[in-house]
Amino acid sequence: MNPVLVSTALPLGDDALVLAQRLGEWAGHAPVLEEDVALANIALDLLGQARVLLSLVGDEDELAFGREERAFRNVQLVEQPNGDFAHTIARQLYFSTYQELLYTELARGDSELAPLAAKAVKEVAYHHDHARQWTLRLGDGTAESHERMQRGLDALWRFTGELFQPIAGLGADLGALREPWLERVSAVVRQATLTMPEGPDVTSWSAGAGRQGIHTESFGRMLAEMQHLHRAHPGATW
Repeated sequence: MNPVLVSTALPLGDDALVLAQRLGEWAGHAPVLEEDVALANIALDLLGQARVLLSLVGDEDELAFGREERAFRNVQLVEQPNGDFAHTIARQLYFSTYQELLYTELARGDSELAPLAAKAVKEVAYHHDHARQWTLRLGDGTAESHERMQRGLDALWRFTGELFQPIAGLGADLGALREPWLERVSAVVRQATLTMPEGPDVTSWSAGAGRQGIHTESFGRMLAEMQHLHRAHPGATW
């Protein structure tokens, strides 16, 4: 197993895989039928990214369904429960903004991740636009939608610092993405008549230890559901 790919492709693959699983939980439960389709499509995009990234490391099925909780290297942001629709959109705004900046940077390089990044950046640009449009609609909508969107932004803010922790060998300076990320997110939040969350400044603060395999309580329950079929019927084929 290539140690460089383990340290670089694995965490990015786990981010995409776990968020795909969370978004898949919306199937049949989105507020409108169109969003059932939109969130499912975003989940499938992320699942495609995860398959490519994990296949660079080893057997994608075993990595997805055979690992224990502490072996996953995703940031804690993507594993957070969906909450209400506004909460999910806040998570999408934070993560898709980061992912678009990251893949744009990786696509310019010559690492083994560059081809994936060049393709994925087109997908995550749509993911970001989807999150942006819904942030605007909810933030500048009714009093209730405004309050819910603000609550989502506030609740997830403490998990954003981990996005910018360095990943050895990645070929992109994650710390350098903090300022442009903050500028983009702030611009959307202001346009939506919302306010940036109070608390530690993301440009100097980092929380969460998902990259070290330490996850929140809800992750274990999500993983058990995701891995149940594979573990219940090992070696089964369709």
